[in-house]
Amino acid sequence: MKILVIGDIHGCYTELLDLLDKAGLGEDDRIIGLGDIVDRGPDTPQVLDFFCNFPARLSLMGNHERKHVRGARHLVRLARAQVISREQFGETYAQALKAMEAFPQFIELPEATLVHGYLEPGIALENQRDVVLCGTITGEQYLQKQYGQPWYALYEGAKPVIAGHHDILRNGQPFIYQERIYCLDTSCVHGGNLTGLLLPEFRIVSVPSRGDHWRELQRKYAPLKPAAQKVSPGLYLPQGWVEESEQTLAKIITLAQAESRRIWGDLQEQVGFCELAPRQQAKAYAAAAGRDMPWSALLHQARTGEINAEAARRLFKSDAEMRELLASLSGVEPRPER
Repeated sequence: MKILVIGDIHGCYTELLDLLDKAGLGEDDRIIGLGDIVDRGPDTPQVLDFFCNFPARLSLMGNHERKHVRGARHLVRLARAQVISREQFGETYAQALKAMEAFPQFIELPEATLVHGYLEPGIALENQRDVVLCGTITGEQYLQKQYGQPWYALYEGAKPVIAGHHDILRNGQPFIYQERIYCLDTSCVHGGNLTGLLLPEFRIVSVPSRGDHWRELQRKYAPLKPAAQKVSPGLYLPQGWVEESEQTLAKIITLAQAESRRIWGDLQEQVGFCELAPRQQAKAYAAAAGRDMPWSALLHQARTGEINAEAARRLFKSDAEMRELLASLSGVEPRPER
């Protein structure tokens, strides 16, 4: 029996069929999606149906499926990709949510371990954080803070790992690290390739995308506006917050952590600083960090180890304010308002 493991499909049903034709599977062979089988593509309902109604087909839960499920529970606000998918599903959205909620977060095969996003080194599969397995921004920030290196460079497990989520090379080719880590997302929905891995021989199978589906889908659904959603009291979202805002926030957090380490290192090199009382050291740090808000507040969060997406998000009034800060830090002009 063969197993075809497929990277992020994102509603690209035609390319999925192309890949199956090229792989030449038999009736008894299995097909496993690595998650993010929904959103951004033209045929999300068809792809979900493909994986949910046949015993030999299964998908992991990716960050996109997780966001649909959490959005239905009013824990997060759906981004445009999920709003469009909800429109595509129409009256069947409730059944789609039920199917996505049942997706596993990892699969253990004899040949390999399958996850959508990442693995934390040295942690058993059953004890992994869901934000790490599903590849959320929070999970990425946690790993960066804890280890400071790519997760795949630290992996020492007995089996190879097959993952999706990030198109690391961005050249249509999967990222393979030391013949132990296979990252199969190759941006099919953006015009790249759809890539699979045939087990047990670990043979790459790939087909080209039929086009930049996400761009076309956004044009098609341009008049569609996100419906107002209830949000849990503990979740604060600044004005104009969208899916891409979390990525911008993650960059700012990374910069704040690096700057905080630099400031603290410079202070420690000053004569007598290490002999100061903690309160005096904190005062010296505050002077070095300055008073420019919200940057100074982010630096203090980084110094105390309390910086995270939720805490940092509350320092901004709007997405535009956050982008202006990033532009001032990196020299990149903020994208214009739309």
